[in-house]
Amino acid sequence: MKKLALMTASAIAAFPALPTAAGERIEVIEHALTDATLDLGAKGDSVGDLLTFANPVYDASNKTQLGTDQGYCVRVIVGKSWECFWTLLLKGGQITVERPFYDSGDSLLVITGGSGQYAGAMGDMKLLARDAKGSSYVFVYELL
Repeated sequence: MKKLALMTASAIAAFPALPTAAGERIEVIEHALTDATLDLGAKGDSVGDLLTFANPVYDASNKTQLGTDQGYCVRVIVGKSWECFWTLLLKGGQITVERPFYDSGDSLLVITGGSGQYAGAMGDMKLLARDAKGSSYVFVYELL
């Protein structure tokens, strides 16, 4: 019986934690206030350049700050896309995303994990520009 209990506990521990927020939709508005580009390749926009940021995020009405985000992107296709990784930091936990960010048009990033109430998070995040200047973005997290 002891062996069966140990095997059962081991089997349960092997399953990844499911997010308590499964099925949740989180919409935030990022104010891109700190974006900085480090020119690491050829002069000007070039492969290998680094974009870093740590910005405030607000609720969908753009009135109440809910948290922050922070991350980085590496230029992979000049004038077209960056490969990005960042974390959304909210009161209840964090959510990480990764995938290309496109210079024009919307982007769809994959949720790679989370912590706190978002532990084991999976799903995707839609990124929509709110203006042509790149000063504000809508992030829609769809947790599975």
